Amino acid sequence: MKIVVIGGSGLIGTKVVQRLRQRGHDVLAASPSSGVNTVTGEGLADALEGARVVVDVANSPSFEDKAAMEFFEAAGRNLFPAEKAAGVEHHVALSVVGTERLLKSGYFRAKMAQENLIKSSTIPYTIVRATQFFEFIGAIATSGTVGRTVSLPHALFQPIASDDVADALVDVALAAPLNGMVEIAGPEALPMDDVVRRYLHATDDEREVKTDANAPYYGLAVTDQSLTPGHNPRIGTTRLETWLSQTPVHR
Repeated sequence: MKIVVIGGSGLIGTKVVQRLRQRGHDVLAASPSSGVNTVTGEGLADALEGARVVVDVANSPSFEDKAAMEFFEAAGRNLFPAEKAAGVEHHVALSVVGTERLLKSGYFRAKMAQENLIKSSTIPYTIVRATQFFEFIGAIATSGTVGRTVSLPHALFQPIASDDVADALVDVALAAPLNGMVEIAGPEALPMDDVVRRYLHATDDEREVKTDANAPYYGLAVTDQSLTPGHNPRIGTTRLETWLSQTPVHR
């Protein structure tokens, strides 16, 4: 079966492509570097020819409000007509747990717009909402850093390993469309400040984490419910301690 992975050269995309190929599928890793650009439409028709499934894990290169909205809206305008013309039978998209609770952020408004475009298209679909990846913990630390101090809230979140995200996306892509949404999360709900503190210790980073109930998460006020999944999410197998033990120290 031919499967096109939009964003196939990124963190999640490369893992999805590898896993699908290992299962014997004809997989095209589509990205601007391979001549496929969903924003401009370049190369889309040729890439989608004969494809039965599209897995979209592409992300906006900018988190700025206007740029993110323009990225997801342009991609949707080009992608869904091309999928319909090619006879695609299942559109799988990666989104974010808590999107509807974080709409004060322009980026999350853009993700919601992407989800709405998917739902309003005529292509059968499944939206996979994931919690934050372990691989982004360093970026979360940087977002709260002033000098040598990292200020973060004690709010719960449930980070997940990118390998577990890729496994879930592959399973969804090879199953029937749900015309709905599934959530995936890591096995532990943990306070954000504690997770970053453990990450900094494991990577020999001397910054100090300061717990501040009013500290924002990328400019947003968050609670224990903001970033955690609802009932019956798919749970990854990789625990934070295991991931940290396998993470190279970058000095």
